[in-house]
Amino acid sequence: MTAISVKNLSIVFGEEDNETKVLDAVSFDVEKGEVFGLVGESGSGKSTVLRCIAGLYTHWTGEIRIDGQPVGAQLTKERCRKIQMVFQDPYGSLHPKHTVQTTLAAPLRIHGIGDIDRRITEVLRDVGLAPHLRFRYPHQLSGGQRQRVAIARALILRPSILLLDEPTSALDVSVQAEVLNVLSDIRDREGLTYLLVSHDLAVIGHMCRRLAVMQQGLIEEVVDYADLSGGRAQQAYSRMLFDASHHYDRSMANDITAARQAGGGTIHGA
Repeated sequence: MTAISVKNLSIVFGEEDNETKVLDAVSFDVEKGEVFGLVGESGSGKSTVLRCIAGLYTHWTGEIRIDGQPVGAQLTKERCRKIQMVFQDPYGSLHPKHTVQTTLAAPLRIHGIGDIDRRITEVLRDVGLAPHLRFRYPHQLSGGQRQRVAIARALILRPSILLLDEPTSALDVSVQAEVLNVLSDIRDREGLTYLLVSHDLAVIGHMCRRLAVMQQGLIEEVVDYADLSGGRAQQAYSRMLFDASHHYDRSMANDITAARQAGGGTIHGA
């Protein structure tokens, strides 16, 4: 069964002579229970796709279907119950003056759902957070803990679809794997469908079997990760994107940056 179907999705920003077409007839399908990836360089339109599906952008054209039913531009409670989004920056997405308890209770109150304390305890357990952390503020948590709270907030209404916008890119490498494992465990247990945006093809390879490669608002191709990593992608851009990611050594880049900051000069041979 198809959980998400996107057909000819287009959106334009700006007015009159200053218009920019950010998405141009984007089409893809995501099966129920699948983790489907969207990859591409910055500005390719990946996050914009998520925001259209989530209802954060309303002036798109085309068709979006969820579980076979078309959704319009209007953001309804039913749509929010079914689709939730986790953003890239866990600190920016959490209210700095709200405790974890307040943050997690708000969606339940908005939707008229009771038994708040039990539900919060359960969702904190689901994301691997101790119950006492519910009384802390975002600045009192680590980056990984904040992102777990953001995931818990997305899960508190028990949606069937999670839209994940670079959910680990703002975290230390050592914490990224922990958060991805939490997401994998939740999906396996709850049977959720994920649409995952990431610039990190290692993350995509860990989570996704299929992905769409985007460039300048267009989908170049939908491809299995095994074919992409095996050099069997049909489009040259897709192969170039994988090669660039595959040969990039993050630790080397960090070492070069640190050396430059410490020495204030040019690193020979870099």
